[in-house]
Amino acid sequence: MRRPASIELIVIGASAGGVAALLALLAPLPAGYALPIIAVLHLLPRHKSRLENVLAHRLALPVREPGDKEAIRAGTVYVASADYHLLVEADRSFGFSSEGPVSFARPSIDVLMASAADAYGPSLAGVLLTGANMDGAEGMAAIHALGGLTLVQQPGDADVPTMPEAAIARCRPDHILPLKDIHQMLLRLGKQEAAT
Repeated sequence: MRRPASIELIVIGASAGGVAALLALLAPLPAGYALPIIAVLHLLPRHKSRLENVLAHRLALPVREPGDKEAIRAGTVYVASADYHLLVEADRSFGFSSEGPVSFARPSIDVLMASAADAYGPSLAGVLLTGANMDGAEGMAAIHALGGLTLVQQPGDADVPTMPEAAIARCRPDHILPLKDIHQMLLRLGKQEAAT
């Protein structure tokens, strides 16, 4: 297994069953967690997402939908809004795109992960969770190719295993773990960053 550089950003993708999976991963994180986290959950177009409110009531960390050109800040959970692709720009700020769906999704996990990989390289960790299509497989491959850390939910632990299975087939992730172990990995990554 490759030893990644110090992680500076975590990106998470999920679809079917994703709200429960995100809560299992993020609700136990302590206030003051050192890393920024960006999550894309597949959303219905033209419907305002309630994910920000759902997570904000259960997490110790601040949760928000980012604004265009907003700088990424440590210790914040960012969630993609409906009907726009969320991107990470080279200057480590947010961007948006209204280009067509990717893998039938907008926001697309692939788009977020590939742009974050370009901006952060080996200091990025990507996490792919439960879901019913192949979105995220290419994004995880992009993170892997640029030396980032890749974690995929164990298919047998996922509500819907299609998305984790596609990523495993595409890029041979660094870790294939149940949610409880991914949570422990996030805690370790946050402690490493706080210590640097």
